[in-house]
Amino acid sequence: MIEVYSWATPNGHKIHIMMEECNLAYRAIPVNIGTGEQFAPEFLRISPNNKIPAIIDPNGPDGKPISLFESGAILLYLAGKTGKFMPSSTRGKYETLEWLMFQMASLGPMLGQAHHFRIYAPEKIEYAINRYTNEAKRLYGVLDKRLAQSKYLAGDEYTIADIAVFPWLRSWKNQGIDWADYPHLKGWFDEIAARPAVQRGVEVLTDLRAPLNTDRAREALWGAEQYKRR
Repeated sequence: MIEVYSWATPNGHKIHIMMEECNLAYRAIPVNIGTGEQFAPEFLRISPNNKIPAIIDPNGPDGKPISLFESGAILLYLAGKTGKFMPSSTRGKYETLEWLMFQMASLGPMLGQAHHFRIYAPEKIEYAINRYTNEAKRLYGVLDKRLAQSKYLAGDEYTIADIAVFPWLRSWKNQGIDWADYPHLKGWFDEIAARPAVQRGVEVLTDLRAPLNTDRAREALWGAEQYKRR
């Protein structure tokens, strides 16, 4: 059984969804990022960047346990392990990888900043709010244009690229988005949201989630505790 060290966040839900889509046996182990559990030495041993998710697979590629951090790397590993949600053609693989990298390098970081400055920052900085809200709209536009031409992000197949992007768009209201501006993306979003495995995946650990607006959470996520060298 694969151990999934995670929390109910977009990056955590990527892996929960992939586990459900692949029908893999797994155990979700909560790492409460609002109380600093991500800094525990035992977690840092498998996730040195103190971020969720991370996994331990007791049956690694050589028959020995393997641990992995970074959600994109985990998705690639699970796709390789199961032979699912990665096209078999070389062209299809690279098309999947480019949209996976788009999520990892652009969509996730920029929408994360939009969340921070629109919701969590202790002071409302108009420049930052406008900067990241506008960037969120631009990125939604990139996705909408792609999905006007393609059924899924990497072509005709549902892949790990779709699994990676979807959880980040569930907080569209917090990002200042009006779905009416992105009809092709909205159609894709609704289709993904209707998948039973996706519905199961986004519920994993949600009963433990608490608002990240306490002093303790702010210290763990954005304060001095986050920046300690460990």
